[in-house]
Amino acid sequence: MQTETIGNGTLDTWTPQEVAEAYAKGEILLIDVRTPAEYMFEHVDGAMLAPMSFLKVKNIPDNDRRPVVFYCGSGVRSKRVATLYLEAGHDRAAHMEGGFGGWKAANLPYIGTNMATGAPEPRQP
Repeated sequence: MQTETIGNGTLDTWTPQEVAEAYAKGEILLIDVRTPAEYMFEHVDGAMLAPMSFLKVKNIPDNDRRPVVFYCGSGVRSKRVATLYLEAGHDRAAHMEGGFGGWKAANLPYIGTNMATGAPEPRQP
């Protein structure tokens, strides 16, 4: 995990492997900030969808028991949302390095779309 100070808060950048391990143990809240279309096509199983364009970061409560980790397609949008989260007065925020592309590159399981049926299905790269 990489850590940097932004304003009065701390931004953590987690690797996909770190996210996967913590998520499997129920230690984090994982929020996908991509568009609904991106999410519907493929996403981390069970991740919450809160598109960046609609998200009000001030409404996300602090959660010391389960930190919030944001992710997007490449890590750019999630870093922006995490920064906004800090600017809204939270003292710590996190996002996933490389976004969903990094998740897939790390060969982690996800939900994808069966192109023949249009139905969601588990994928293990």
